[in-house]
Amino acid sequence: MKPAKRPIELSLRLAVYLLKKRLTGRKRFPLVTMLEPLEMCNLACVGCGRIREYQPVIDRMMPVDVALNAVKESGAPIVSIAGGEPTIHPKIDEIINRLIEDKYFVYCCTNGLLLDKMLTKIPPSKYLCWVVHMDGMEEMHDESVARKGVFKKAVQVMELALSQGYRVCTNTTIFKNSDVEDLWEMFRLVKDIGVEGSMISPGYDFEDAPIQDMFLNRQESRNIFKKLLDPTKTQGMKFYNNP
Repeated sequence: MKPAKRPIELSLRLAVYLLKKRLTGRKRFPLVTMLEPLEMCNLACVGCGRIREYQPVIDRMMPVDVALNAVKESGAPIVSIAGGEPTIHPKIDEIINRLIEDKYFVYCCTNGLLLDKMLTKIPPSKYLCWVVHMDGMEEMHDESVARKGVFKKAVQVMELALSQGYRVCTNTTIFKNSDVEDLWEMFRLVKDIGVEGSMISPGYDFEDAPIQDMFLNRQESRNIFKKLLDPTKTQGMKFYNNP
């Protein structure tokens, strides 16, 4: 499958946005609006403490108008939607479709379990990119999300989305127990599937995560990322800036 490419308009819009801010003398301004319309999730990943930390408000859902007004107030051209699992939100299709209408570039994070249903509600657009969580090949990924079958589902819906003309990226969280060889295999797989690129980041040290000794300190992060991004091992792999 022919790999998707990041829209040229995204780079142009960012360049114009940055130039305007500089001309007005503003030194600090947002590049990305981080929108979290809910805390609820349909997985309990071992490296995540959100559903435990936010248990008292786990059922709250951000109203559509609140989400849209927050994006408008920020003014940033890019919107990154996370959570929780955004596709659980009953109005997420309305939120995303409205943002697309207003020509914001939307990156929606998802574990993929409900993505096939979203494809029937949100049409493909250059302004939308699905960012699918992938922490390794099947054994490693399913262990990371504490449920069997999630890897296969994620691969299946990525292929489906790409076949229908959607932009797709992946997002990978790195922990102490991450297997670099396994991750290289996964990056090659998603590149061959045709994703636009792979985003990688170290795991956030949640106090409420069930396993505490899996998070990297600064030096450990440097060491594993240096190995992971070794140009002699990653030739042809497509890495992507994380919005």
